[in-house]
Amino acid sequence: MNILVTGAAGFIGSYVVRRFAERGDNVTGLDNINSYYDPELKYARLAEAGIAKEDAEKWYRFAESSVYGERYRFIRMNLEDTEAMKMLFANGRFDAVVNLGAQAGVRYSITNPHAYIESNVDGFINILEGCRDNNVDHLVYASSSSVYGLNGKVPFSEHDGIAHPVSLYAATKKSNELMAHAYSKLYQLPTTGLRFFTVYGPWGRPDMSPFLFMDAILHDRALKVFNNGDMWRDFTYIDDIVEGIVRITSVIPQGNSAWDEQHPDPATSPAPYRIYNIGNSQPTRLMDYIKCIENAIGREAKKDFLPMQPGDVYQTYADSSALAEATDFKPDTPLQDGIDRTVTWFKQFYNL
Repeated sequence: MNILVTGAAGFIGSYVVRRFAERGDNVTGLDNINSYYDPELKYARLAEAGIAKEDAEKWYRFAESSVYGERYRFIRMNLEDTEAMKMLFANGRFDAVVNLGAQAGVRYSITNPHAYIESNVDGFINILEGCRDNNVDHLVYASSSSVYGLNGKVPFSEHDGIAHPVSLYAATKKSNELMAHAYSKLYQLPTTGLRFFTVYGPWGRPDMSPFLFMDAILHDRALKVFNNGDMWRDFTYIDDIVEGIVRITSVIPQGNSAWDEQHPDPATSPAPYRIYNIGNSQPTRLMDYIKCIENAIGREAKKDFLPMQPGDVYQTYADSSALAEATDFKPDTPLQDGIDRTVTWFKQFYNL
């Protein structure tokens, strides 16, 4: 296939690009390489695919010197740049689009809300318009487990409502799902939204807990443990996330022939629209998660116990049965195994 992957210098996107290119697809990677966190980490991810920093730094110019030859090219571009996105789609002739580009982070959305509207809403409408105008066969896009918000029923199911997000980040991801459904219904554009559950692994984001905790322990600083450690997360290893994305890209949604308008299912539609969870389905207590990191490093952490942060949720827990049924795949990497690999990479990358 000819595939556009946005967020190609990001944590998940950099893996997805390489996976598609390795299996023989032609991939265009897009990223704006913003400074939300250290851009040098993003350039290092691109370098893993053979994209030189001096080429990646240039705006609106394709870098094509990858280890995958002509199968991978990278372009630095903003999703919210409407005219540039129109040209990219018109010239790209993409069969599928995997939209992983977004302004991430729950807590940052409290201090810089406009960045989320620009990237996650304005940028997403450009993705939808590009797909509609250029007959893209399938749009796959990143949503988030954050959309479940105040939901207390667990495990979280795609078939439950998501009416009460508790952060602007979550609200923008919910808006993506609503916008995608409108385009699926109006224009018969096949769209699939993927709700990721606490992704971790090598090359991950520095603002997420694995990096924050590893860095603190290795530098003898206290961990910030929110809600006094009484939190649960469904940690999902990066390889499992990538496997789910790659498989679902080939599963083009059809309208639900059994749709009941009196009892509407939020995960499906009479339009070609689908929502899936991708999670390990094994929620872990925060203190047990910290213990896994301590085991991998071989050192006990100092801990600073704090109240719940605004925008955080108490627990995440994925029901991934729909994904398993659609793709014959279910995330299953044991947490300690994934943490061990992450710590090994972290120490090597940062020379610790």
